[in-house]
Amino acid sequence: MSLKRIVLRDFVIVSELDLELSSGFTVLTGETGAGKSILIDAVQLVTGGRADVNLIREGAARTDVSAEFEATPAVLAWLEDAGFEPGDSLLLRRTIDTQGKSRAWINGSPATATQLRALGEQLLDIHGQHAWQSLTRPDAVRGLLDAYAKVTTDAVATRWQQWRAAQDKLAQAQASQASLHNERERLTWQISELEKLSPAPDEWPSLNAEHARLSNAQALLEAAQSALQVLDESEMSARSQVGSALDSLQKQEHIEPVFKGLDEVLASSLAQLEDAVHTLRAYLRKTEPDPDRLSVLDQRLGLWVSMARRYKRAAEDLPELLTSWKAQLQTLDAAADLQVLEAAVAATHQAYLQEANQLTRARQAAAPKLAQTITQAMQGLGMQGGQFEVQVLACAQPLQTGLEEINFLVAGHTGSTPRPVNKVASGGELSRLALAIAVTTSQLGTAQTLIFDEVDAGVGGAVAETVGRLMCQLGSDRQVMAVTHLPQVAACADQHWVVSKQLAGNATLSSVAAVRGEERVSELARMLGGERILASTLTHARDMLSSQGA
Repeated sequence: MSLKRIVLRDFVIVSELDLELSSGFTVLTGETGAGKSILIDAVQLVTGGRADVNLIREGAARTDVSAEFEATPAVLAWLEDAGFEPGDSLLLRRTIDTQGKSRAWINGSPATATQLRALGEQLLDIHGQHAWQSLTRPDAVRGLLDAYAKVTTDAVATRWQQWRAAQDKLAQAQASQASLHNERERLTWQISELEKLSPAPDEWPSLNAEHARLSNAQALLEAAQSALQVLDESEMSARSQVGSALDSLQKQEHIEPVFKGLDEVLASSLAQLEDAVHTLRAYLRKTEPDPDRLSVLDQRLGLWVSMARRYKRAAEDLPELLTSWKAQLQTLDAAADLQVLEAAVAATHQAYLQEANQLTRARQAAAPKLAQTITQAMQGLGMQGGQFEVQVLACAQPLQTGLEEINFLVAGHTGSTPRPVNKVASGGELSRLALAIAVTTSQLGTAQTLIFDEVDAGVGGAVAETVGRLMCQLGSDRQVMAVTHLPQVAACADQHWVVSKQLAGNATLSSVAAVRGEERVSELARMLGGERILASTLTHARDMLSSQGA
């Protein structure tokens, strides 16, 4: 069992509803317009369906739907990967207010509609009353076969996109060879001009610093000589004055302890003065004006400034500019290398074909098996002797979904030639075919809850009884819910719910109740005979239930 409970608040024409659900096969019946499909709509909403303000009951501020599911190992693994708190069961909740704002929760934690949909795909398999329409859509037909073959088009689509991208690059390169050549010549000339300067990354600030020193060499020498004169070479130099002060205090420090601390300060100052004098003398020995070097620097700086003006860049940006031009040239060289691009096209095409051929083999192997399974299901649905074929045909050109198109062909009875599904004239045949496919694919799926929303439209009599037995059979190992108007189907159910509507003041409300015993007999009789229920109709209803062991 998967769906354990569903709670609705102000949903469409439901004020409040709290249903405990069981395993096996459950049917929902009721008069036309009573809202039999409301529960299906609610389940779809809480598993990520489109939020629509029209789902809010008239006069209410918001609608609120909650559903409790069994927490299977696959669900628990998904919750852990998605960062949700696992529990003994899975609780989904969705609300919509009148402003159209939708909110969702998974096990009490905020979630997105996308996350609800991802969970819903594992929990539910819903077959709508217009399921036959999908049989005319190529994407749905292909998807059905791929699901049966247990393959996806993800890998082949990725390879196809890579192949197309390589083709586009080659086409662009071929179309722009002339412009690429001109652009390459321009970049090559600019690079050669800038390489004459050969600007090093840290050269500009270094040049400026050295030029500033040499252009002010005389002033710097005079400053150093003047400082040396004051510190050491004059009669009243700072060095001699500090030394005299230190000598005077040292002679008296045995009497005044304070002098001892001052001695240490003066001794440190004297040592620092001596270091400064030593540095100044070394500077004066090795420093002298160098007009030749200054001239070289003037010329070098001039080249930097000239290049910066030519290319309208700051001088310090020239090294980075040269690097970027070289990178652009490499890109152009690669784009202009048609052989490399042609090789890329060939390689990506080969990779696509490898994936596509693998997909083709899987489809070709699965097609006859799917056809046989659906053909067998058709025999019990009023299409005795009918035949279903899955046609795998090569496409005119490769697609991101593979190398073939998939067609469904059907022959409704013995001796008829299989024709495309969209050429089948009978709506009843289409409905029964869709039901056969729904039952077949449901048996293959992993969802624990199967929901059939009036997929039995267009069938009746013995076929309807077969439909009921098929759904009951499915319910032996999975939870099956079906909205139906056929008493033959309803009689096969393990549980029977009746949807009805009542007038409450000026509002119409819908409710759901389980029926058993005579209540169930009365509902089947209503489905058989309409509003006037005769004794014979009640007898027929009892016979239907007893024949099913209900």
